[in-house]
Amino acid sequence: MQTAAANFGTRLWQALRDTALTALIAFGLFLPLIGFQTVTDIRDVLTITTRWPLLFALVGSIAAVRFGYVMALAPRFERGARLMPQRASAIAVNILRNWFIPFAVAFVIVYPMLVVLAVGFGGAVRWIDNFGIQILIYVMLGWGLNIVVGLAGLLDLGYAAFYAVGAYSYALLAKTFGLAFWLLLPLSGILASFWGILLGFPVLRLRGDYLAIVTLAFGEIIRLVLINWVGVTNGYAGISGIPRPTFFGIPFNASDQGFAAVFGLEFTPMYRTLFLYYVIVALALLTAFVTLRLRRLPVGRAWEALREDEIACRSLGINTTNTKLTAFAMGAMFAGFAGSFFAARQGFISPESFTFLESATIVAIVVLGGMGSMLGVAIAAIVMIGGTEIMRELDFLKQIFGETFDPTQYRMLIFGFFMVLIMVWRPRGLIVTRQPSVLLRERKPAAGLAKEGAG
Repeated sequence: MQTAAANFGTRLWQALRDTALTALIAFGLFLPLIGFQTVTDIRDVLTITTRWPLLFALVGSIAAVRFGYVMALAPRFERGARLMPQRASAIAVNILRNWFIPFAVAFVIVYPMLVVLAVGFGGAVRWIDNFGIQILIYVMLGWGLNIVVGLAGLLDLGYAAFYAVGAYSYALLAKTFGLAFWLLLPLSGILASFWGILLGFPVLRLRGDYLAIVTLAFGEIIRLVLINWVGVTNGYAGISGIPRPTFFGIPFNASDQGFAAVFGLEFTPMYRTLFLYYVIVALALLTAFVTLRLRRLPVGRAWEALREDEIACRSLGINTTNTKLTAFAMGAMFAGFAGSFFAARQGFISPESFTFLESATIVAIVVLGGMGSMLGVAIAAIVMIGGTEIMRELDFLKQIFGETFDPTQYRMLIFGFFMVLIMVWRPRGLIVTRQPSVLLRERKPAAGLAKEGAG
């Protein structure tokens, strides 16, 4: 009893000390960001106002979470790490592979039906479009970048450039030559893949920070070209009136030749939303299928060898030039597919849709999910993009913090906070995959490997 009381007292003292330190750091960090706000009064004069209730509520929430973690969660995590055998971990992996992934795919397919049953036919458009389609676009982008960053180990901070190439290729060719969506979809991917190869040649000898800087510059060059080449891209004004995809030549409009009239249905925007939803589902599944197949081919194993050690990769006779170029080309191709779908869905594109923030978001999805993990990238995309959309629905917070409070303004702050947590507790991402793609006979545990974060 005395030992248990002493342990509890020690843990309580540690929790109070950590909580006080966490609250102090949070207060100092959020004081200039949240505690003060600049507003313009009726005389058009910029003044500073304070938001003490919001600041103290945020600091108190962080302190409470830290206290609960130290007192309740940390001891359980430590005991679980000591007691969890390897067999239990293998069972969890088998359950994940055999049950969770098929269930997730089935859920994605029937998601529109579940939404219609839950909120009705009229209110389902927003949930299918803003959540389903938007999330799946970023899942596809994350899987495409996962080839470059997760499998080949090449840090690309200009991935939104290929996304823009696909979108503008579709928009310009569709408006100028009147080509169909199903013809421009592969063509946009091919054009984006071509630009991926062009980017690959200058960075063949670069790795790490230098590669990141060059790819970042490439993304900004593409964005500046879109802004300044006004005669072709229309500059900041963007391109509007982009032709929408049709159902085998049948448009989704209210005319007598529209989808609803041809099939004898009442006109509603729901039909076009459902069509676009299942198109992006098919594109995302195609991306996953091709990526999984490539990982088992020689080029996929060459990507993983390049990621682990480029010098050893060269010593084994692997052509690192072709390996890097194929990684950039494949990743850019899937970004081009996503970009063409984005242009067809929106009907309007501008350079503001392809800024560095888009590239940073996609990189964060790959890193948080676990580089090389398809499932981890999908989960991270759902959390990040779905979380952004959910924050738009939190209007009840205005009753607490005032009518001027906008939860979406704190999106990047919250994401940065969660990235710090992931880097502390799961430095390799939510789902770590460093397992070989091809096994000679059977999978056996490797002895003597360093634990996560220890090597």
